[in-house]
Amino acid sequence: MADERTRRHIALLAARLMYDRTESEYFTAKRKAARQLGVEYRFRPKDLPSNAEIREQIRVLASFYEGDKRDDDLLRMRLAALRMMRLLEPFRPRLIGSVLTGHVRRGSDIDLHVFTDHLSAVVTVLEDERYEHAVQHKRIRKHGEERMFTHIHFADDEGHGFELTVYGSDKVNYPFKSSITGKLIERATIPEIERLLRDENPSIDLDAEIASLEHDVDRFAIYRTLLEPLAEVKQSATYHPEGDALYHSLQVFELARERAGYDEEFLLAALLHDVGKGIDPSDHVAAGVEALADLVTDRTRFLIEHHMDAHAIHDGTLGHRARQRLMESPDFDDLMLLRELDVAGRRRGVVVCTIDEALDYIRELESSNA
Repeated sequence: MADERTRRHIALLAARLMYDRTESEYFTAKRKAARQLGVEYRFRPKDLPSNAEIREQIRVLASFYEGDKRDDDLLRMRLAALRMMRLLEPFRPRLIGSVLTGHVRRGSDIDLHVFTDHLSAVVTVLEDERYEHAVQHKRIRKHGEERMFTHIHFADDEGHGFELTVYGSDKVNYPFKSSITGKLIERATIPEIERLLRDENPSIDLDAEIASLEHDVDRFAIYRTLLEPLAEVKQSATYHPEGDALYHSLQVFELARERAGYDEEFLLAALLHDVGKGIDPSDHVAAGVEALADLVTDRTRFLIEHHMDAHAIHDGTLGHRARQRLMESPDFDDLMLLRELDVAGRRRGVVVCTIDEALDYIRELESSNA
């Protein structure tokens, strides 16, 4: 039987292992802490500190090292959780884990349970919201029974990591228990999280706070997400001897920087004009315009939407009315310049910048023009 002093020492050391993210599971952290103290052989598992005791020590460590920032981080994480739960409302989400209990530490994920018989439905929502995600199928064997768990991992635009565990719709009211303690897992619905936030922050305007999260979207991060897949888009050697679509796009950007290095809207059109090829190569223009939506200005969208029409104008294959409409645009000359650069950016062996260097240049240009 562990004396209270040793028990507290184990709890503190286990909390340190979890706070530093050396260990992620309570039971493993307890056993490792006991081994480090040289006392593991003396105790049965039930003699070790409870998860609640370790959570309290994690809270103490977080408060000591992070101070008021921890409370701010917890609020931001709970608001991010609520925003995601509202987005996933058709799948009856439940918040679990440290964000619910308040025992967050550096790098804590936001853990949600969602319920559906169709994994693809959840994935589609995440894709529509442009979240880069990974689906993990984890096989667990316990008490002679093998079970498969499905997790979806992704991060939001503020960098909060999410782990969704997907269960069948018939499990929505199932009394989930901890595999370590055997006790019911704490979890909360959307109304319960809203009530918790209002109780702890009486003056909070939840809708305004959620809206502010949506306005904080980093469009440059989304640009990067759309550009990266172009490295895998191999193009026709007849029309694009330079190779993949990303190399081509960076060539066009470099040429645009030489010709109009002061023009943020034109530079974005040059860099992003082919992002649709990573989404739907059969209609890359429509796919790109839809993906960029309100992330670019009307002028940039016009240039991207009509860059293939500019080729048709040059070739004499565009209809008279369509040609006239485009020629009446104040951005017609820039459209034809984009076509010129689109053709010129198809050389082998040209040195180009990276995606991040291109985006940093445009971001700095935006800041200097603000």
